[in-house]
Amino acid sequence: MVNVTNISINFSGTTLFKDVNLKFTSGNCYGIIGANGAGKSTFLRILSGELEPTTGEVSVGKGMRMSVLKQDHFAFDDFTVLDTIIQGNPRLYEIMKEKDALYAKEDFSDEDGIKASELEGEFAELDGWEAESDASRLVQGLGLGTDILYNQMSSITEKEKVKVLIAQALFGNPDIILLDEPTNGLDILAINWLEDFLLEYEGTTIIVSHDRHFLNTVCTNIVDVDYGKIKMYVGNYEFWYESSQLIQRMIKEQNKKSEDKIKELQNFIQRFSANKSKSKQATSRRKLLDKISVEEMPASSRRYPFVGFKMDREPGKELLTVEGISKTIDGVKVLNNISFRVNKDDKIAFVGENEIANTTFFKILMGELEPDEGTFKWGVSTSQSYFPRDNSEYFNDCDLDLVKWLGQYTEETTETFMRGFLGRMLFSGDDVFKEVKVLSGGEKVRCMLSRMMLYGANVLVLDQPTNHLDLESITALNNGLIDFKGIILFASHDHEFIQTIANRIMEIQEDGTIIDRSCTYDEFVEQYGK
Repeated sequence: MVNVTNISINFSGTTLFKDVNLKFTSGNCYGIIGANGAGKSTFLRILSGELEPTTGEVSVGKGMRMSVLKQDHFAFDDFTVLDTIIQGNPRLYEIMKEKDALYAKEDFSDEDGIKASELEGEFAELDGWEAESDASRLVQGLGLGTDILYNQMSSITEKEKVKVLIAQALFGNPDIILLDEPTNGLDILAINWLEDFLLEYEGTTIIVSHDRHFLNTVCTNIVDVDYGKIKMYVGNYEFWYESSQLIQRMIKEQNKKSEDKIKELQNFIQRFSANKSKSKQATSRRKLLDKISVEEMPASSRRYPFVGFKMDREPGKELLTVEGISKTIDGVKVLNNISFRVNKDDKIAFVGENEIANTTFFKILMGELEPDEGTFKWGVSTSQSYFPRDNSEYFNDCDLDLVKWLGQYTEETTETFMRGFLGRMLFSGDDVFKEVKVLSGGEKVRCMLSRMMLYGANVLVLDQPTNHLDLESITALNNGLIDFKGIILFASHDHEFIQTIANRIMEIQEDGTIIDRSCTYDEFVEQYGK
């Protein structure tokens, strides 16, 4: 159990949040959500003890061990993978080192023998004899071979380090687990394994994540950081989002009979609670929804950008034909004889871990790279708009403010139009006069989406468009692409994003060949175990 009492945090005279009183209990998984900069990671640092709050305190149950997902991927470079994982239980690792030091002594005394005996007893109590097998089980679950346990952390890849640090956080059955963006950099199989691990975990889990599918699957409660307050609600992210939107409609329609609106909300709660297909959560967790009253539902003041794409004209029958495209990058054949045709109404997701292949393919389609072999042809009735994975060339050396930058991509440049358009994308007031080169990663993504929206293209090509976005912007983009009537080719690791948009899945494999199936993402994952 973790108790949060009267917590507030103040940075340079600005209060991030205050008067926070929450209780986190065993057997539950809490998802912390909020706009970028709202204080999600700061709150997690306060819970972990890394950051002192301005007021209030965090108390942890007596004897309970808290484990935290480390963010510094270089902190353990001097250790082996096995030692790094075991350090997830600091006391166990300390005992191991003390034992080794004692047994290595040349003048081993009777006093040393007594001390060693005491350490051996504590070592056994902490399941020290199972430490290596437990570490092996964790790395295998995350998709790594057991041989990696004996490698130096400095010698493994960035993606492998991410998995090792997750294994460290989960090691040794901690009572409380704090995870900040645990799915970043994980493949779908590792995410699925982590979901199953957390669903079976009996302790307390507190997670910051932008992955809606992950939050929907594992969370029993949502902790919302919104405009200086932190509130807790029962249910997963989808339940929180749908109910918050319903509350907002109620507020906007206050002139209508409140009794009818309350009845609508009660019916929604009952309908969601009874739907056992919403996630893999245990029935006992789902029963928590039955206890919700209307007064406990969220009323968020968070804003969502408007993302909507309209076509200037309908595309014809000939859309895109790809024949035998191959490409080698740095001596590796990333595309190997790729061929397919795009059909009307196709929304194609490029999935899998071969990100270089996806980006290379998109660059070829957009004329930024030449294939080594093969051809492609866009239909004469198509017009394409492209969201590159790396947008730095659009901003880094640009001295234009936001209004002038966006004005490059539209003939309608009146101040009223530009301010109105940018306002819908959450740029208001003096924000529109900021130089684009100083914008945050999320703001630059919203600029790139604005640019695409102005084109009126009937084909959208998007390479990892959810990177740097908060949950609100991801949700808005997701809904905008669902509503788009044209063709979409996109690469993403966001499960919910792919599942709700795509009707055709392609995976460029490690050898550069392609798997191409007309199905949903869930069906693709079930068939191929990706």
